[in-house]
Amino acid sequence: MRHLTFSWQGVVALLLCVGALTALPLMAEGAARALNDGTASLIFTIVIAAALLSFAPQPPAYRATVLFIGAHGAAWMLLSALSGNEGTATRGFFLLLFACWLLAWRCVTELSKLQPVTTFGKSALQLLIPAIFGAWILILWEAVTRGAGVPFILLPPPSAIGARFMASLPILGADVRQTIFKAVLIGYIVGCLSGFVVAVLADRITFLRRGLLPIGNMVSALPIIGVAPVMVMWFGFDWPSKAAVVIIMTFFPMLVNTVAGLAASGSMERDLMRTYASGYWQTLVKLRLPAAMPFIFNALKINSTLALIGAIVAEFFGTPIVGMGFRISTEIGRMNVDMVWAEIAVAALAGSIFYGIIALTERAVTFWHPSIRGG
Repeated sequence: MRHLTFSWQGVVALLLCVGALTALPLMAEGAARALNDGTASLIFTIVIAAALLSFAPQPPAYRATVLFIGAHGAAWMLLSALSGNEGTATRGFFLLLFACWLLAWRCVTELSKLQPVTTFGKSALQLLIPAIFGAWILILWEAVTRGAGVPFILLPPPSAIGARFMASLPILGADVRQTIFKAVLIGYIVGCLSGFVVAVLADRITFLRRGLLPIGNMVSALPIIGVAPVMVMWFGFDWPSKAAVVIIMTFFPMLVNTVAGLAASGSMERDLMRTYASGYWQTLVKLRLPAAMPFIFNALKINSTLALIGAIVAEFFGTPIVGMGFRISTEIGRMNVDMVWAEIAVAALAGSIFYGIIALTERAVTFWHPSIRGG
């Protein structure tokens, strides 16, 4: 007979359920729409049943499925009860919600034990685990802001931000076109490409390398808020001044990383190339640049976030009536914090997609590297 598999998350979740039972009701007496006893009993039943079933001897996939359904089903019912009852959640409500969170934690732990045999299964698992983690950030955010009655001006709930997001798609689309497709992309491409070209020249010309790298370290320390107004004065209020800020921010990280990458190839490999009568450019293309690719992609990934930050901050210092930075500075002055958070969500989504594209490209280009093969 197989033994039960206890987990501290399941045990603590059961203890929290007991604590929530002693702290009933789940909603304060002033709630506009009280949570009826049947719904509350069903929530308790789901959480307790999921915790107990997770102790049963079963494969991790079945255990993860039970925990997923129990944790998210109960959490959805708890959040649904908050509609119209903002600021009325009691201690029992939060104890029960934290019990659901522990079950989700246990679910992620079980999912991490799985070893899919197909590529699709591995990809799906790699997406599912962070998706559950991110979903619970939103669930706890929603529960705390609505349940505890946090003032909207301080922190709006994700549901309000999502509603504003969907209602402002044309405005958000225009801001994305202005900030990302003009300032960020153009500045990123020009900055990274020029940094790469200058790095190759600096590798070839010794005095250029010795003179540029110290200057690069100094320029990298320049604050954006000091550079952005100067660029606005030089290039005007439209996107070229923001692209100039992005170029400055992305040029030197690419320069420094590429120079370091070109020096990464071993002396034995370079000696071997010389024995084959390879010239400088043949050695550069066939040996040194491939060895520098992890360094170059590291700079590209760093610059993907720097470029977005630089363009948004630069828009605070003068821009046409469009752009993500302009919208954030304007709407926060009007106390439209849900619109500000919608812009932040768009920036986070765009930055994540940008970073993900570069990371996938890196895996395709540097498939031979031990860090990629080991992953």
